[in-house]
Amino acid sequence: MGSFLSRSCPSMPHPSDRLAVLESRRTLKMARSAHAYVRGNTAKFYEWLAASDAARRVPVGPAVWICGDCHLGNLGPIASGNGSVAIQIRDLDQAVIGNPAHDLIRLGLSLATAARGSDLPGVVTMRMMEAMVDGYAAAIHDPTSGDPGVESDTVRSVEREALGRRWRHLAKERLDAVEPRIPLGKKFWELAPEEREALTALFADERVAAMILSLKGKPKNRERSLRSGRARAIGPMRWST
Repeated sequence: MGSFLSRSCPSMPHPSDRLAVLESRRTLKMARSAHAYVRGNTAKFYEWLAASDAARRVPVGPAVWICGDCHLGNLGPIASGNGSVAIQIRDLDQAVIGNPAHDLIRLGLSLATAARGSDLPGVVTMRMMEAMVDGYAAAIHDPTSGDPGVESDTVRSVEREALGRRWRHLAKERLDAVEPRIPLGKKFWELAPEEREALTALFADERVAAMILSLKGKPKNRERSLRSGRARAIGPMRWST
């Protein structure tokens, strides 16, 4: 496993100090702009919504699973098991059974603050809101077929770009290299012993290996290399806010 790590920062926070460090980082990031503040403070958004006079006018939709934190940063391309790509919600750590209108309001606020931060005129923000609502309506127009209709040129462009991405692109963005060497420090922390044990047990599970190997483009003859590389693959933990 050592070959996967590059100690760019010898000082790692103790596991008991992680929460305080992450909270401090999150606060600093939110202070950068109104958009960053809205994105990083889900609880405050729902407090604002509940206290607003507009809350009484929010339509009550069916109680279904919603994202709960639907903002621009949580939308993007996702690959399916058959290799196709679609633009969907890709962060569900705050998913809850609730009113789908809340997702639209939160996404609309995210769009509006992003437009404001880019000094776009109000008419552009208005058109963005209209396009968001139109797109949502089109996507649920025919729930039996699941066909959202014609995709925009922008969506198709993002999907094409996502289809062409490979490991080397992600490594270059996140690791500053195409080699599997993870720099410990600002974004990656060393695992605690109990975390390492839990991950070792996870990768030892045959069901996990079968799931990974079932993905498109994973030939069955790679099973041996996957299993032999399990121990080396268990490296540091990435944190984010």
